[in-house]
Amino acid sequence: MGAAADNAAPPRPEDARRRGGGGGGGLAPVAEEKEVKVVVVDEPPARLQAQRPLAPLQVTTQAPPPPMTVASGAVEPPPPPVYQPVMMQTPQQGPLPSLNSHKYTNGITLCLFLLHLAAAGFAVGFFVFKAVQNITQHPRSSHARQQRSLLRAWLPPVEGAVALSIVLAFAWQKAVRAWPRAMVRVIIWSSFGVTLGVGALLMCFSMPACVGLGVAMVVFSIGTGLYACWVTRRVGFTARVFERAVQPVDKFRGLNGPAYVMVAAGFAWISVWCVAVIGAAHFRFPGLTILALVLSLAWTAEVMRNVANLTSSRVIALYYLRGMQSSVQFSFQRALTYNLGSACLGSLFVPTIEALRIVARGLNLLEGEDEFMFSCAHCCLNVMNAVFSFGNSWAFVHIAAYGRGFVQASRSTWGQFEALPGMAALVDSDITSSVCFLTGVTSGALCVALAGSWAFATHRHYTATVSMLAFFVGYLMTRIGMALPQACVGCYYVCFAENPGNRLFDSTIPERLHKMREDHDPLVAPTPRFPHQHA
Repeated sequence: MGAAADNAAPPRPEDARRRGGGGGGGLAPVAEEKEVKVVVVDEPPARLQAQRPLAPLQVTTQAPPPPMTVASGAVEPPPPPVYQPVMMQTPQQGPLPSLNSHKYTNGITLCLFLLHLAAAGFAVGFFVFKAVQNITQHPRSSHARQQRSLLRAWLPPVEGAVALSIVLAFAWQKAVRAWPRAMVRVIIWSSFGVTLGVGALLMCFSMPACVGLGVAMVVFSIGTGLYACWVTRRVGFTARVFERAVQPVDKFRGLNGPAYVMVAAGFAWISVWCVAVIGAAHFRFPGLTILALVLSLAWTAEVMRNVANLTSSRVIALYYLRGMQSSVQFSFQRALTYNLGSACLGSLFVPTIEALRIVARGLNLLEGEDEFMFSCAHCCLNVMNAVFSFGNSWAFVHIAAYGRGFVQASRSTWGQFEALPGMAALVDSDITSSVCFLTGVTSGALCVALAGSWAFATHRHYTATVSMLAFFVGYLMTRIGMALPQACVGCYYVCFAENPGNRLFDSTIPERLHKMREDHDPLVAPTPRFPHQHA
């Protein structure tokens, strides 16, 4: 065996012809072969080749090798796959809604508001005239002396409170835009601390009316503290939503301009309104007259806030939905004309509906074994939830973007939330509106500390009245200034529900919805109730 290995015979010509005969009938060039040592075994050396002959290898740089045929014992390779791009089929949608509707929405409410504004302007002008007339024509009369005292006691503290509220409003807004993650916690807990401290300050004045106001503020602060503990698990997600929602603001120059205009108009109107209240205090039925003026101011201030809200909502919503750089001035003009009726109707119903919904939820929390006292808790909550779908603050996004009426916009936005699994529960647990509300409360409490201390030092018998008025105007002015962040968050939710696949949205909401579907989300934890007493 070793000798055979050492003296291997050279390859025979017929073997070479057998190896080259599998080339499909043509003579292929024979490559130079090296000397190979072969170990001879008992089987014939050409047995494997006879069973499966091999085709010769051909190497060329000019043309591909000739195809192998079935006759030569080869198998035809499958044809190379041809790449065809797969196109994503988008669902068929109807025509896009118009963005430049020239129809006035909620015309009846618009006419009512304009009539109210004319009547309020006439009443304010009349009472200002009566106050000035009594002071100038009858300077020594008792009414003139009281009105001069009211002017000295009311105007400086209240005007100082309004100026402070304007500064606080834009300070809150700037802080929320700059540090959204930290400011959500700061706002919630500062509302608790500030209201508690101001309530204690009012009680230290040792006047019955001031003590009553102080007790009310302390009770409110305790409720705020309990609420802050309850929503602790929602704060992180709300902070992330704030952070993402306010990012487009820097892309639009002058987006905060409408809020500045509304705040300036509010400052001028409140200044004149305070003088009118002084004149109404010595007119017939002063209590009812002043109450009517207070309600008028509240509605007017809410309309101002919602005008700023509509302007910001249109600019941000068109950026999300169509990728448009909308004009802030044009959006402001639409909010003051075509969409003003919806702003007026929303200003009337949204605070009322949300307040009644909170009351219904409070009754539902107190549900226990006393079925006689709380038998209608579920009924009230279901009714308020049904009414909420016909009037909610999310409607302002569709009002601004598509020019819809308030009820139609409320139904369309809530319908989009319900169409996306889990979205309705997510927005229902949102605490953005509560955060903006607490900024107004905190600013109002700080205005009470300023105006109340001022009045106590100069005219202490007006301390309680000035404190209530300072809280009222401070709250209203701060809410106007905070319209921009609230509009941004509303657009973030509504536009995501309308087009979840938009590349402008990150994974904040999808991840939260995924956790909700897996029942790992603390935001949708069941509402705590008092335990039932079992016998």
